[in-house]
Amino acid sequence: MREASPFPTQHHLHPRWGDLNAFTYLDPGFKARIGRERSTPAGLGDPGRPLAGYWLVIKDNMDVAGMPTTCGTPSLRHHVPKRSAPAVALLCAAGAEIVGKANLHELAYGITSNNAAFGPVRNVYDLSRIAGGSSGGTAAAIAAGVVHAGLGTDTGGSSRVPAALNGIVGFRPSVGRYPMEGVARVSPTRDVIGPMGRTVRDVALLDSVLSGRPQMRLEAVEIRGLRVGLPVEHFQESLHPDVERVLRHAIATLREAGVVLVEADLGNIAALNAAVSFPVVLRETKTSLAAYLRDSGLELTFEQVYAGVASPDVKSILEQVLLGAVSEEAYRQALQEDRPRLQRLYHDYFAQHRVEAVLFPTTPLPACTIEGSDEKVTLNGTRVPTFATYIRNTDPGSNAGIPGISLPAGFSLRPEAASKQLPVGIELDGPAGSDRRLLAIAAAIEGALTRNQST
Repeated sequence: MREASPFPTQHHLHPRWGDLNAFTYLDPGFKARIGRERSTPAGLGDPGRPLAGYWLVIKDNMDVAGMPTTCGTPSLRHHVPKRSAPAVALLCAAGAEIVGKANLHELAYGITSNNAAFGPVRNVYDLSRIAGGSSGGTAAAIAAGVVHAGLGTDTGGSSRVPAALNGIVGFRPSVGRYPMEGVARVSPTRDVIGPMGRTVRDVALLDSVLSGRPQMRLEAVEIRGLRVGLPVEHFQESLHPDVERVLRHAIATLREAGVVLVEADLGNIAALNAAVSFPVVLRETKTSLAAYLRDSGLELTFEQVYAGVASPDVKSILEQVLLGAVSEEAYRQALQEDRPRLQRLYHDYFAQHRVEAVLFPTTPLPACTIEGSDEKVTLNGTRVPTFATYIRNTDPGSNAGIPGISLPAGFSLRPEAASKQLPVGIELDGPAGSDRRLLAIAAAIEGALTRNQST
């Protein structure tokens, strides 16, 4: 029997989607069809073209033949590759229509998508708020109903954070699961392509194509008796009251559904993550971007790209790269000693507590305002670093290379502006290589949360 399409057959187009600034490039032919033509995905059930009829947007740091790959930075504004990245080619071969390129935080090096060169991406729920980053344009376009799904990339939370802030699903696969050629990466150790969509089944379908196993359906997961870890230390510290409330409601809903939530901390997670995170990415950025420029046949150096960077926060970070802020010795220690310790911590946690996933709020706070939040944001009355705060919970799993998925879990309480309530997400991380099982678990949990919201 043919399985129902995971995507809605009708788009509920956000009336102000053009104000979101979600695209750096939109196919002219598709632009003329928006609002007049409704795509009914018909590919599911066809092993040859499972994505037939699906409109997808690709983050603008991945090559799509005939479309600019700007990486959101001025020096690459006119770079139009002749070949698509292998991951994009897989989607096209499966029948997908690539309709445009998504705006992003400049060079994928930030968490707000407030891009000084191409303009900020705006949150679909409140245009004065950030869409999250660095895959903000992909998230906003999906949330607005312009496309069915799309691709972001994820270094420390770049697909999951904007998914949480826009009320959609964002998936980070295990490192190495998808082909990464034709992607302007900042860290080969950490970077992955991140499928994004409205539901878990959206991203599961994209995952099946990208991983080379199209049509591999998700197994049915019995939610009653499912064991999930629930760490408090680090992951639940200093949460915005609205995030705290949504998390508590989700926990209560899952317990009522029969999920066994095992309260156990990932000891020393903050220190281990800090030892890996920036030492790895800052050391790898220059060689990674230089390799993309060379492989693309561009006569540009990393220094020239840096000189043209428009966003002050990105310029500041890349200055550290140029100055060699991380020594080769520190990089080797992070890669060869600290990262394996972090990976062992996760491995032992899943094994010792007999849990299949770990659950936590994706971000400690909902979307902040675009204005004045590039460097600092207010959380519970204190000014804290924007970048580090938003990736606090997503970053450890990224550095361990394990899969993670953010699910919509509820909304902030803003009775004075009910139409501008802001989405809140929860994340599930799983053991390395458990991608399909984690997606199946996420689908079961999504179902439990959705049923609760509809009752």
